[in-house]
Amino acid sequence: MSKNLPKGDLVKFLADESQMPSSMVQSVLDALGPVIRTNAANGYTITVPGLGRFAEKVRSARTARNPNTGLPVDVPASTTLAFKPSKPSTKS
Repeated sequence: MSKNLPKGDLVKFLADESQMPSSMVQSVLDALGPVIRTNAANGYTITVPGLGRFAEKVRSARTARNPNTGLPVDVPASTTLAFKPSKPSTKS
């Protein structure tokens, strides 16, 4: 079972690693999500080196099946934010 890293701890680790004030790291971290979502919605692919790529993915309309009744259900097309992780670094 994986453990969740609290946001405060993440901010502390990033501040220590980057030698930046925690308040600045907190501001950057708070702005990161909305910036990625907005730019992905505008058609951009956002690459975070060493982490991965964020891009908007279009899911086409389809017919699914209700598991309780077995009747077909139309699922409309939708868009979602997709993440593709970077390949692991081979440097030691």
